[in-house]
Amino acid sequence: MNRYIYLTSLLVLFSCSTSKQIVKTNLIDHQTFELLEISDDPTYGYSEKNPIQVGGVDNQSGPLNERRFLNALAGPNGEEVVYFRSGSCCPIKSKNDPLGFGQVMLDNYRLAWKGSNDTVSIYINMYDYGSLKAPKGFTIKKLNISK
Repeated sequence: MNRYIYLTSLLVLFSCSTSKQIVKTNLIDHQTFELLEISDDPTYGYSEKNPIQVGGVDNQSGPLNERRFLNALAGPNGEEVVYFRSGSCCPIKSKNDPLGFGQVMLDNYRLAWKGSNDTVSIYINMYDYGSLKAPKGFTIKKLNISK
């Protein structure tokens, strides 16, 4: 009985001590976040020190949230953006590390659009949540609603 009380107490203690900042983000559809503004910070998304925080690992939607974010972007003049994941990089501190070590890896994506001369590198954090904006130099994808 004492073992049961001890284990229950530990479970309650650890489940209450996790710090997850949830930021409400609307969806346009299952594959696309609704973005409402463009960042005026030139480092937002372009630096591993200021990654885009899409969250989702806590509910098994981290990679999906990365794609939802990228699907909401358009090129500087509204062009369709294409992207690919170039890999994981850049260990950063996070209270949301599922393994409990306090560090996670960012994902690096390369983006391009028709008329671009090269790809653009974007850093995304799927462990932590933050307010989502289009990085400076991008625009927000326009909806094609036909009735």
